[in-house]
This record gives sequence, C-alpha cells and structure tokens, in this order.
Amino acid sequence: MRVLVAEDDQRIAGFIVKGLREEGYLVQHVTDGEQALAFALAEPENPYDLLILDILMPQRDGVTVCRELRTRGMHAPILMLTALDSLDDRVRGLDSGADDYLVKPFAFPELLARLRALSRRMPVTARSMLLQVADLTLDTTTHVAQRGQRKIELSPREYHLLEYLMRNAGRSVSRTNILQAIWSFDYDGASNVVDVYVGYLRRKIDLEGEPQLVHTVRGVGYKIAEST
Repeated sequence: MRVLVAEDDQRIAGFIVKGLREEGYLVQHVTDGEQALAFALAEPENPYDLLILDILMPQRDGVTVCRELRTRGMHAPILMLTALDSLDDRVRGLDSGADDYLVKPFAFPELLARLRALSRRMPVTARSMLLQVADLTLDTTTHVAQRGQRKIELSPREYHLLEYLMRNAGRSVSRTNILQAIWSFDYDGASNVVDVYVGYLRRKIDLEGEPQLVHTVRGVGYKIAEST
C-alpha cells in the first residue's frame, strides 16, 4: 500500500517512515505543502492509497493541501497530524476533507490502527491488492510474490522495490526516484544500492528460460514490463 507522508519535523517523519516501512507500506516522504500537493497529483494513474498530512507545514499548511486535493477529485483517505488540539482545529481539519485526526505526540500503534481503519473504509476496487505483469503477481496484502506457480521469497527491501516497479509497470523509473521511494535519500552518482537490489530481484524473478521482465533502461534507470 502506497502512503504519502507530509511532515516537516525530521525526527517525527523518520519515526513514521521507518515504522511504516517495517510494517510493509511503500512510503514517500515530503517536507512541505507544495511538495505534498505535487507528489499527490503527479501520477493520477498510480495514486497513493493513503495520505498523512501535518497541519503546520511550510509553503502550504495541511488543511490547504487537503482542501485542494479534494477539490481536484482525490478520494484517498487523509489522516491529519498536528500539535493543535482545540475543537476548532479538529473541526477545521475534518471540514477540509480529512478522514481522521491524530494529535501529537502519539503512539505508533495508534497510528497503525487508524491507518488500518481508514483502509477498511476504502472501496475494494480502490485497493491495489494484486499487482500483475505477465505471469508475475504480487499480493500487496499478503506480500506473496509468485511467477507462474513458483513462489518468490523476498527480503523486505526487495519486496518494496518490486512493488514500486510493478506499480509503475511499463514505465521507466530513475535511480533517483527509486532511492527516494525506497531508501528516502537522493541519488548522488556514487551509490550503487539500486543496481545491487535490482540484481537481487533479477536473479529471483527472471530465471533461465523465462521471458525477461526486469529491464535496464540505458541512461534512465529500470522498468518492469513484458517486453522492452
């Protein structure tokens, strides 16, 4: 499940992002309202499943971002995070289109419980539970990857990388975008961590005699597709 986290406090953001990734979520983190709006609207064909918006952010506050997203037709559940705990603040956040409201400081298990509750309210058709490219499938609920009848054992990082590639099936994704989505840091030209993990996936997905699904796009990055 893809989650966009918009939080400018690096300590809180790190706590949320690390915890969610350990729970199997595919997380993108941004630090201000303009970035939140841009990322949330960037891929209408591959939208985020859940959004977590801090209210007090630079550029645009979370309430403004939430209202703009709803105006533009985004239906994904939105959870507001804030240190503001007055009744008027809660009402303002919910009236802007948010689905839930969590006051800082909070316990991580409560955040998880609220996200699970929000996901249960989503129409089944809105949840991307089974991803498929050719005979390769990935169940984002059970985290089971399978090619044909062959099950594929994945480490947590390999799973996140495969989910990201499959959610962008047929499209080339850069190393920079992969690093930001999976590792939360920018490509500096020196790190080869993406290439290493793509290599791990290739050895597990594309066995000898099987049509290749993981492709290198020269000068760009990688993509997963039936053919180049």
